[in-house]
Parts: sequence; C-alpha cells; structure tokens
Amino acid sequence: MSDEEKRKKGIAFFKKLVAGQKREPSLGRASVPENFSRYTMEHLFGDVWQGDDLPLELRSLITCTILVALNREAEQRIHFPGAKNLGVEREQLEAMITHAAHYAGWPVAASAFRVLGEVWPLEEEEK
Repeated sequence: MSDEEKRKKGIAFFKKLVAGQKREPSLGRASVPENFSRYTMEHLFGDVWQGDDLPLELRSLITCTILVALNREAEQRIHFPGAKNLGVEREQLEAMITHAAHYAGWPVAASAFRVLGEVWPLEEEEK
C-alpha cells in the first residue's frame, strides 16, 4: 500500500474516531509540524490502527489504558469518545480505569474518571 493510500485510510479512520466530538481534534499544520501530522495519519492511523491482529475495540481499550496510566488527560478527551465510536462500552472503560488504578495509581484513575465524566456523561447512558 502506498503512503498516499495509507494517509487516506488514516484520515478516514481518524474522522470515525473523533466523530461527534464537541471540538474535533486537529493534526493540521497549525498545531504540529507537517511531518508529524503526515506520520500520524500514514503510520499510526493508516497502518498501526488498521492491522488485522487486534480488533479495533481492543486497540482502542489498550490505547485508553496507556493514556490513563500515563495521565494524558488531553488525549483521553479524544480517545474516550473515540472508544465509544468504536463500540467500547462505558462499563469496559470504567473497569479498565479501576484496574489501572491498582497498577498506575489512584490519582491517575481519579483524573481519568473525571475526564470520562466530562466527555461521556452518565446521563447519555440512561437515554
């Protein structure tokens, strides 16, 4: 697959991941260098996320777990709603955060629950 095909595939996936978010994340030239944006779309979203060895839901849950463990709140705000878009249930994210608390620490879990509540309110689950 050519780099251009990977880029197009990556952009299509990224749009699916961030669909419906209040403020769509941007990897355009204004926020990061052009090469970084290109690598992100071609390699990360166009290649790594598209592999056949793991289902998208599991990739998403793994990504969210790493972001919780590293206390990356800004990226959690992108990937928690993205997980929802890919079919991960809120209960799975809650269980993952609780599990991660025991290995990565209580404070990062508390932060992650706060972010989850901001981007995926419980009221949405009751509808």
